[in-house]
Amino acid sequence: MGGDVLGGLLGGGVGALVVRLPSYEAEPVASPELVRDPFVEAEEEERPRGVVGLRGWVVPVVVVDGVPEGVGGVRTGGSVRYLGEVVAFARGLVGRGRVLPSVEADAAVARWVPVLSGVDLARFGVLRDSMPPSFRAAEGVGSPASALRGVVDALVDREVRSRLGGMSSLTRGRTSTDLWLRALVKEPVFEVGSADLLVLREKLGAWRKSAERESPVRVCFRLSSPDQGGPANEGWRLEFLLQAVDEPGVVVLAEQVWRDDGVLWRWVDHPQEALLADLGRAGRIYPELDEALRERHPTGLELDAAGAYEFLTRAALLAQAGFGVLLPAWWREPRVLGLTLTATTRGAVGVVESESKLGLKVLVDYRWDLALGEERLTEDDLAELAAAKTPLVRVRGQWVHVDQQRLTAGLAFLKRGGTGRMPAAQVLWQSGSQSQFGSQSGPQSHSQSGPQFGSQSGPQFGSQPTEAELPLPVTGVSGDGWLGDLLSGQAEQRLELVEPPAGLHATLRPYQLRGLAWLAFLDELGLGACLADDMGLGKTVQLLALEALTRQDGKRPPTLVVCPMSVVGNWQREAARFTPGLSVHVHHGSDRLTGAELRAATAEHDLVITTYTTATRDAARLAEVEWDRVVLDEAQNIKNSATLQSRAVRGFRARQRIALTGTPVENRLAELWSIMDFANPGVLGSLNAFRARFAVPIERYRDEDAAVRLRRITGPFVLRRLKTDPRIIDDLPDKLEMKQLCTLTVEQATLYRAVVNDMLERIEEAEGLQRKGLVLATMSKLKQVCNHPAQLLGDGSPVAGRSGKLDRLEEVLEEALADGDKALCFTQFTRFGAMVVPHLAARFDTEVLFLHGGTTQKARDRMVERFQSDTGPSIFVLSLKAGGTGLNLTAANHVIHLDRWWNPAVEDQATDRAFRIGQRGHVQVRKFVCIGTLEERIDTMIEEKRSLAQLVVGAGENWLTELSTGQLRELLTLSPEAVGG
Repeated sequence: MGGDVLGGLLGGGVGALVVRLPSYEAEPVASPELVRDPFVEAEEEERPRGVVGLRGWVVPVVVVDGVPEGVGGVRTGGSVRYLGEVVAFARGLVGRGRVLPSVEADAAVARWVPVLSGVDLARFGVLRDSMPPSFRAAEGVGSPASALRGVVDALVDREVRSRLGGMSSLTRGRTSTDLWLRALVKEPVFEVGSADLLVLREKLGAWRKSAERESPVRVCFRLSSPDQGGPANEGWRLEFLLQAVDEPGVVVLAEQVWRDDGVLWRWVDHPQEALLADLGRAGRIYPELDEALRERHPTGLELDAAGAYEFLTRAALLAQAGFGVLLPAWWREPRVLGLTLTATTRGAVGVVESESKLGLKVLVDYRWDLALGEERLTEDDLAELAAAKTPLVRVRGQWVHVDQQRLTAGLAFLKRGGTGRMPAAQVLWQSGSQSQFGSQSGPQSHSQSGPQFGSQSGPQFGSQPTEAELPLPVTGVSGDGWLGDLLSGQAEQRLELVEPPAGLHATLRPYQLRGLAWLAFLDELGLGACLADDMGLGKTVQLLALEALTRQDGKRPPTLVVCPMSVVGNWQREAARFTPGLSVHVHHGSDRLTGAELRAATAEHDLVITTYTTATRDAARLAEVEWDRVVLDEAQNIKNSATLQSRAVRGFRARQRIALTGTPVENRLAELWSIMDFANPGVLGSLNAFRARFAVPIERYRDEDAAVRLRRITGPFVLRRLKTDPRIIDDLPDKLEMKQLCTLTVEQATLYRAVVNDMLERIEEAEGLQRKGLVLATMSKLKQVCNHPAQLLGDGSPVAGRSGKLDRLEEVLEEALADGDKALCFTQFTRFGAMVVPHLAARFDTEVLFLHGGTTQKARDRMVERFQSDTGPSIFVLSLKAGGTGLNLTAANHVIHLDRWWNPAVEDQATDRAFRIGQRGHVQVRKFVCIGTLEERIDTMIEEKRSLAQLVVGAGENWLTELSTGQLRELLTLSPEAVGG
């Protein structure tokens, strides 16, 4: 990509720079991060290039205003990501005030400079040691430390000036100091005499040196509360200590410092002076220290409860200023004064009773109580709290911090309406208000709003306020019966298992039986569900089991399954295999039904399968049908709630909605909101409210409390089991093999028909070896078409969006990488591998290894070693002949056969690269097959007569050449179902 093009993408100016690069005699060494042609790479590896050394080259550069976060189609290298870390470090220094005003050493130029000490100095050292060589490639750059310091200094100065951009001049005087102060917010150059500049520079230097001076010790304050049996208002003591900066566990009492026994002098120079100096600095934050400093040898302060509370309110400021602070455990992990909600139903635990038929609309009895944490307070406790004179109160032998104003408001709230009846949905919503870590540092608003319900798309759980706001945070929510099961978030474990339906022709594993019970539980409540099991754990068969279970007692409206085109065939065949009693209709293609015909077809079938694209186009037609259930497979397809297809599927009327996905959250929490809002509309409120309440606190500030509250709301409706879960892993076979049925794109189908027609015309006149050669060549061409049109055409055209197999491969790898897994991808076509590798590298922004027949033994060994490493690449593409034997690749727990060799022994050998001694995990094996093509028909023949196939087909594909023209036509002709959108 040229500099002008990149400059246009990044919005920067184009220039040139002389940089020193590792080079051969005639050219620079290629960057190891480039996605390169594997064949060119193999050839270059064999070609002698001479000795590598550093040489200067004129390189086009793009000067940008800030570090770009990402540009479509452009992969950023490690050096750009490193620069992003440096920028974040500099901004963090400014944000925490770790900067000082200064002046340049050789000119009258005002600058803001960083103050590096403690953890900041350590972080600077990490950045210095991890600096990429390219960061110092430009001529004239010094050591890593000086190069990094120059960048950080420049970034800090720019950041401070940016934040002070709207500030007027600090002074209007004409002294050298006044001119310097103005230069700190305006133009940095100022005019001043050399003598005045020297004085200013010396004073600022001394200031900066004192700020960066590192002492091995610091003053530490330790607060101790009164003894258990003593008076509550007396006996508080604030002790002074010296604490080792690098080992905070090492402390010395001030009494020992003043004894001056000489031991401390081995540790620190002038310990007594250090103690007094730090106490003086701390007095600016906590003025009460002035009283102690009047003593000749201060060792601490005696405090009452009010004084102890005053110190506790200043403790955070003291810690932020660099002082040590040791506080009582009850303050560090406070029990929050709040409200607990108890709901009572008539249902028995683990059983869905008749009242739950109303779902979350049913009214339940409730009781609010005041509590400390989740411990309810008695009348005596409340009386003791109300009589307290200070915010620190001892209750049941433990100290707590109580805001009297909030206590009064809480008591008044209980008198107004501490008991009554409310919808069960409102109980669930309040569980999301429940705070795990709660704080009483500022005002809070907690809505006791009732969820809203709609009439068409199932229950609505909106959070619009309809009652008075709660005066205190909710610290506990509990219930009994089926509501208790929901609130527990462990319904899967607590529910009674259901008997697998007679119409299910499959043996469910224990975790799948629990999943079926959970789905049936929510189904009886009419509530939506998100089944988010790991890839390969059988979400499809669990859903089909639910369909068979709910339909065994009589006719019900149809279920609509919306899925990617790449898995339509899977749904058809899984339904035929596991639930043959269910009638299936596929609504897709140019000849799909409309109007009365569509209504008739939906009424006659149990399952209607369509694609996201078709569902969007036919949204109005499908919205006219009263569905029993709408199921979204690969529900991450609606992660963007604003897209047409997301809005379309939300408009479908159904008694229940289910989302199936292995990745409920890929990048942003808004994706979870979109999926949950489909399954149970309004359960997380509006998108804006969700962002304010959960997304921003969790994503930006890593708010663990918000994350816990979010899990409380979503927990009842989301079931996610991982392959690594101890409850799951024993249920899984060591090797799980499955067929991955794919469709062709229209372009692939056109090419496929053209190849078949051409062969059938020519084969009529061919005989003997010519006929055999023609058949084998056609087989090869058709398999290439099934892989990708560009493989057959060989025209170097774009790869994305033109192959059903490639689309499905991306979906599988996306889930595998999200789980931290590694995958082997086998193909018998080296050229196809060469096409796939750069595409996957760009698609997932990761390195993809490629082993083929042209790979040298040295490179081969290096690839294997890197893939086996925990930190090595996660995707390995291998040609079947080169990588099918002789390799140990047990780091992989996914094996994908992109195209078929039609020799089971060869495929099994390739699979055994991962599934062999040394493999500690379970291996999922996927064999990609294009439906309605020769791939599916040959696969069916092999599976139906596998023992015979081992004998007949074992030699490869020569047996195909013996088929008659009629048999070949039947084998190769494309079925209508083969073509996707």
